[in-house]
Amino acid sequence: MPIISEQNLRDDYDVIVVGSGAGGGQSAFTLTMAGVKVLMLESGRNYDPLTETAMFQTPDQMPLRGISTVEKPFGFADATVNGGWQVPDEPYTQANNKPEERFWWWRARMLGGRTNHWGRISLRNGPYDFKPYSRDGLGFDWPIAYEDVTPYYDKVELLVGVYGSNEGLENTPDSPNNTLLPPPKARAGELYFKKHVTPLGIPVIPIHRAVLSTRQDHTTIPQRLFPQNPTAQKLTAESMKARAACFWATDCGRGCNIRANYQSTTVHLPPALASGNLDILPNAHAREVVLNEQGKATGVTYIDKTTGKERTVKARAVILAASSGETARILLNSKSAKHPDGIANSSGLVGKYIMDTVGAGLGGRVPAFEGLPLHNEDGAGGHVYVPWWLYQQQHAGKLDFARGYHIEFSTGRHAPNLGVAGPAGPGYGSKFKEELRRTYGSFIGFSGRGEMIPNKDSYCELDPEVKDKWGIPVLKFHWKWSSHEINQAAHMQKTFAAMIEAAGGIPNRVETGEKAIKPGGFIIHEVGGGIMGADKNKSVTNRWNQCWDVPNLLLNDGSAFCSNADKNPTLTIMALAWRACDHLIEEMRQGNL
Repeated sequence: MPIISEQNLRDDYDVIVVGSGAGGGQSAFTLTMAGVKVLMLESGRNYDPLTETAMFQTPDQMPLRGISTVEKPFGFADATVNGGWQVPDEPYTQANNKPEERFWWWRARMLGGRTNHWGRISLRNGPYDFKPYSRDGLGFDWPIAYEDVTPYYDKVELLVGVYGSNEGLENTPDSPNNTLLPPPKARAGELYFKKHVTPLGIPVIPIHRAVLSTRQDHTTIPQRLFPQNPTAQKLTAESMKARAACFWATDCGRGCNIRANYQSTTVHLPPALASGNLDILPNAHAREVVLNEQGKATGVTYIDKTTGKERTVKARAVILAASSGETARILLNSKSAKHPDGIANSSGLVGKYIMDTVGAGLGGRVPAFEGLPLHNEDGAGGHVYVPWWLYQQQHAGKLDFARGYHIEFSTGRHAPNLGVAGPAGPGYGSKFKEELRRTYGSFIGFSGRGEMIPNKDSYCELDPEVKDKWGIPVLKFHWKWSSHEINQAAHMQKTFAAMIEAAGGIPNRVETGEKAIKPGGFIIHEVGGGIMGADKNKSVTNRWNQCWDVPNLLLNDGSAFCSNADKNPTLTIMALAWRACDHLIEEMRQGNL
């Protein structure tokens, strides 16, 4: 993958994109397919998944047998490099030392960002999710509706390749015919649970994931995406031809050197680079957005991490897609006499209303799974999930929390380790081995992923004293869960226990909501900090991701989210980025920016 150095920079670009993950990758792809000259600034190093992915290494071949370390929180094989909840030389601080009020900020300092290791769960926000305030009077309504984003959900699913099914369920949108790829078959444990929890009124359906279950139709899809653009059709088709279908070999979090799953580095960036319209500069740590006297963005000042030198690059427009926290940090650090509180901040809301996904889990053991014949249960993570099913009861006020959650499964015969020993571990000798063989594969784990309602106590600001290695002020986080999220986590625990018991299993200890809920940031779904709205005094961006104060400055990551549905945010980030870039292209053509 060709990467430029500072010596190869142009004097001027049409657009600078800061960040190379879902929002940055999608922005670069959309713009370059339209002939726009783009410079992408990536704070981390170059990364090539075709040569750096540990696809087939077993734990015995890895340092420390692949276990989690401070440097590799998800284990040696995880695709993330130079990143995690702690990044050397790039600290962040907390406003409170109480564990429940601390925020875990994940950063991936590498080309492709978090798209290299995410779970690939690709769920559309539904109509309710864009108008939550109208349903329960909490949080904010988006200034757009599901219908505004629908065409872009369609496009993203076609481009990246998403498998799944259409089930016609409430607020769980279907996709048009010939958009989704066929889902893989459910595994034995998943089918068993579907049989036993269906009488409880709990639906179990194929999940939507950005993994190629079959090869893409490289003949018709490019024409559907770009009906009037032969060059974009050709580039997209060539990229799709280079992608193979998944053969369910290794965990997607390792990355994928056959390009079967979605990563910005394997889907968005190759055709964008092939267009000749994209330059990528790694190790470029953005510090601030530069404005001219008229208040328009004219470029970005960054620090070259390899030399420590500062440089400013110019463009007609700037897109920040560095992650919600990092984007807020750049805006807040873009200070001047005219903008003492940072740019795009006339509403005072930059960095405010940071949200994450509510997470809680519970496991157990199912005796019926013991002694099953040996069989291969590898696959692309979860094959099924439970979408939120209690909309009507919740809307009627029958629950003690306002928003819902979905449920993800973990079952089957995963790579053996002491964690599968259950009541037998730790131990040794023949008795231990017999118990291990008997219970192996009999364990189930459920993870809830729920909606957080934005609140004024969850936000980030600049620390007045602490700076990173390059002298840039760092973020200080404030965090609080409301009773809605805590009660939701408690409901998850009771539901998971009921599901395990319905299948004849023995659940682990059920915790209170306060103990069960994961820390803020732990699920790595942070959004907000530059919320979208219809009123410039109550939001940072308009319906097109443009900053009210600086119209040629767009926030194309999760920053513009004014709510965080139970659906994983990545698909929506890409859909909104594509939509925003289409609008930006038209504005540039008309000379409005």
